[in-house]
Amino acid sequence: MKRILVVCTGNICRSPMAQALLQQELRRAGLDHRVEVLSAGTAALVGEGASAGSLLAMAGRGLDITAHRAQQLDGHLVRAADLILVMEEAHRRRLFYNWPEALSKTFLLSEMAGEHLDIADPYGGPQAAYEHTAALLADLIERGMPAIRKRLGLDESAPQSPSALSG
Repeated sequence: MKRILVVCTGNICRSPMAQALLQQELRRAGLDHRVEVLSAGTAALVGEGASAGSLLAMAGRGLDITAHRAQQLDGHLVRAADLILVMEEAHRRRLFYNWPEALSKTFLLSEMAGEHLDIADPYGGPQAAYEHTAALLADLIERGMPAIRKRLGLDESAPQSPSALSG
């Protein structure tokens, strides 16, 4: 079983939405039995549920994240992850500072879609901000799925790199 860890700040808005959207894409691809998706926050509101705006944004997409409970990013989660997707460069810096060995498996979610952008936190904003964030996350995940599959070694159609063959 491969593991993706999605990281944001409080683990109540962006990362739970991205977790649900990733799980949905993996189900569509028939990979949900091969990949587990978790989320955590660099300054998590431990035990809190997803924010009301996130709940509504996901419900509008047919996804229920009411069972989500925020958890703090820690060494166990970092070590267990095969791929870590962060929302902002600040999250990547925090990971690098605490777990430098994880840098090679840590990426901005947007990088999976060939972009390099921070995903703004909608916390405290109007519902439209949550809807915008959900749409952005869904787009990046859909476009980034080939790169995510490749990073996890799940892209059977892609030729192996020379380093993978020699190692």
